[in-house]
Amino acid sequence: MNASSSPALAMVLEDDPDAAAALAVQLRVLGVETRYCRHAHHLVGEVLARRPQLVVMGLAFGDQDGIAVLRRLAECRYAGKVLLLSGVERKVARIAERLGEALGLDMLASLDKPMRLAELRQRLSGLGQALPAGPEKGRPLFQHDELERAFERQELILHYQPQFDLATRRLSGVEALVRWAHPEAGMLAPGDFLPLLTSAQGRLLTRRVLQLAMADAARWREAGVNLSLSMNVTPDDLLCPELVSLVRAGWHSAGGAPLVLEITESSSMEDELLGSEVATRLHLTGLEVSVDDFGVGFSSLARLQLLPISELKVDRSFVSRLHEDVQDAAIVEAVALLGRRLGIRVVAEGVEDLACLAPLERFGCTHVQGFGLARPMPASEVLALAEGPSPLARAGAVG
Repeated sequence: MNASSSPALAMVLEDDPDAAAALAVQLRVLGVETRYCRHAHHLVGEVLARRPQLVVMGLAFGDQDGIAVLRRLAECRYAGKVLLLSGVERKVARIAERLGEALGLDMLASLDKPMRLAELRQRLSGLGQALPAGPEKGRPLFQHDELERAFERQELILHYQPQFDLATRRLSGVEALVRWAHPEAGMLAPGDFLPLLTSAQGRLLTRRVLQLAMADAARWREAGVNLSLSMNVTPDDLLCPELVSLVRAGWHSAGGAPLVLEITESSSMEDELLGSEVATRLHLTGLEVSVDDFGVGFSSLARLQLLPISELKVDRSFVSRLHEDVQDAAIVEAVALLGRRLGIRVVAEGVEDLACLAPLERFGCTHVQGFGLARPMPASEVLALAEGPSPLARAGAVG
């Protein structure tokens, strides 16, 4: 932390005064001032009055409910970071983290008791005066007319997340990710604007992504690089009968490049039968269907039965904690075994630590992707990655 800057402020909600005192000492070492609250209603009042950069809170304190406190923080539009002191089963803490994220809170990975200074330092590595308060949660940054102009001006572009084959250790495919090259705000990630799209704009975006991705795939093939191309489709897309003709036309124009349509597993479809029909027609055409974020939704096995699935993508929340949580490791291994038994590819998402590559291969995952191997990149950089040394071979981390 920058010693010349004013210290950050943390509000601590904890019913054990000894644990709170120990945490205050550790935070002071890291240059963070603390104010201690023992009751939830005091915390919310202090947050509204002082606007701290950090709230540290336990999940279980007396007869009060930590989940309810997260909801109250979201209701008062708290824009700082939240760190949970779990003190409970890891599974319960992770549910609370995900709930906080769903409520719009900026959640840090929870910290087990007793707290260790090194882990606390790692969690708070970006905290300090330079940390912006951020916009109020729930307030859209852009209006629908701005998005309409973005389509007209062709400001929505693609970057590609590389995917690697664990058997060959080479680049095997890319996933198309949309970006908004905003003339004033710069390059915007999907989370900044996708939630604002109308249904009609969503369908227009699918067409735009398909056209751009197919054009890039055609250029790669002309250069002698044949990559699998993945793109996300929504339940609305899959329920639209014209998706079949649209994809067929784009696919043939790109010379039949391997195309994988990814369906987010946590998404719901009101008409499973119609969605299955569209997916089946795409499959009969020679295209592939993948289930993205596998394991975090409610209908995983039903989807495998209803849809002609060629690929499962293990959610990054399991892969990222592979070495920390035996339950996460067991889930990844089980999904990989399921994939082998069904004869389909299993892609591990969110690979950041190359040390996880060996167990992923041992479990039976066939492909990997993540920032630890390569970050999303413009189409112009994909050829250089394909022709250069593979991050897997260079790291020597597999095998």
